[in-house]
Amino acid sequence: MSIRLRFAPSPTGRIHVGNVRTALMNWLFAMREGGQVLLRIDDTDLARSTAAFEQGIVDDLAWLGLTWSERANQSHRFDVYEQAAAKLKAAGLLYPCYETEDELDRKRKIAQATGKPPVYDRAALKLSEAERAKLEAEGRKPHWRFKLSGARKDWVDLVRGPQSIDTASLSDPVLIREDGAFLYTLPSVVDDIDFKISHIVRGEDHVTNSGVQIEIFEALGGDVPAFGHFPLLVGADGGALSKRIGSLGVGELADEGYEPMAVLSHLAKIGTSDPVEARASIEQLAEEFSFEKIGRAPARFDPEELKRVNASLLHQKAYAAVKARLVGLEADKGEDFWNAVRANISLLPEVRVWAHIVDGPIEPFVTDAAFAAAAADVLPKGPYDTTSWPAFTNAVKEKTGAKGKALFMPLRQALTGRDHGPEMGALFPLIGEERAHARLMGKTA
Repeated sequence: MSIRLRFAPSPTGRIHVGNVRTALMNWLFAMREGGQVLLRIDDTDLARSTAAFEQGIVDDLAWLGLTWSERANQSHRFDVYEQAAAKLKAAGLLYPCYETEDELDRKRKIAQATGKPPVYDRAALKLSEAERAKLEAEGRKPHWRFKLSGARKDWVDLVRGPQSIDTASLSDPVLIREDGAFLYTLPSVVDDIDFKISHIVRGEDHVTNSGVQIEIFEALGGDVPAFGHFPLLVGADGGALSKRIGSLGVGELADEGYEPMAVLSHLAKIGTSDPVEARASIEQLAEEFSFEKIGRAPARFDPEELKRVNASLLHQKAYAAVKARLVGLEADKGEDFWNAVRANISLLPEVRVWAHIVDGPIEPFVTDAAFAAAAADVLPKGPYDTTSWPAFTNAVKEKTGAKGKALFMPLRQALTGRDHGPEMGALFPLIGEERAHARLMGKTA
């Protein structure tokens, strides 16, 4: 069987971390199995869908390194959906309903008050032709519901194992609104049939929908794909994602300086039996991917853990891999500088802090002016290299008698204005003799 999956975002906004995790599950499985991914733009909502958001989705996926084999827009396929709807109507499986939203809400409340499930009572099926004509003459336009069989639909879920949905417990779903607009379900099933989608991988909030969709697949004569439903994201504390984190967009992550592979590594590993650690490539993630590794508990999205994963990636990056971006940040001070500071940053833009500390001007932090002045007296002549820092500290030790923290901390504070940071042996040659002397003398330099 040809392995074909799909990622189907709506261009009504940018994709966020939850969307990315869904996309990634599809891509990793497809890559592992030598399959393909369809990028399906679900833009049937013409009023809210925009070309700008669609381009944003394309740009975000490109930034993440997720490339697709085929692309389709639902807005180009309305005639195909009309044909499918006509087929269901002819089979008596798509029927018109005339209740208003208020009337439906009243029915639901009455059912609940009498201890019955709030399932649509199919009153519209009992209307005569004359009654339907009368309602339409009054200006009512029908919405169209799919008539469920009432049978139990079973499948073996790739993540959850054996699943069973009793369609008798569900309301017949609305597939077409009063204004003629298609809701998600029918176009999605039609597309999955036409594009020969073999596997549908998505969040567990769609489990119940799968029972409905299986019936529509069968009614249209299509092959039913395999389903995989994974747990949704929660916050680091196990609670619901905060609004800010839940809607955290790919563009925001890129702007903040996150590495694409850090985002992919984090989202691929949370909620699985694998350790949440950085991976070098999406191919490695795909090789390690398995539905069996996905736990049943919600996956915890922790921004601090994401930052830790990002830091571990940066710490391994060679200068050549970041040079162009350092230039863009106006923080390219050469390979020695990058090698000196990379272990002290979590996000690439933080490199600007250390570029400023090297170049100045900074306000030195001198806690003991006499000690600093004594250090300035034995400051070696430049230019400096990797041997200069130990030679300098030995000279200061001999002159002042200071050692250990009492020797190194005040020198670091005076030269960088900070209590901690990169190895001074690497920073010292970059700061240079002139700036080092000025800072030791308490001058801004």
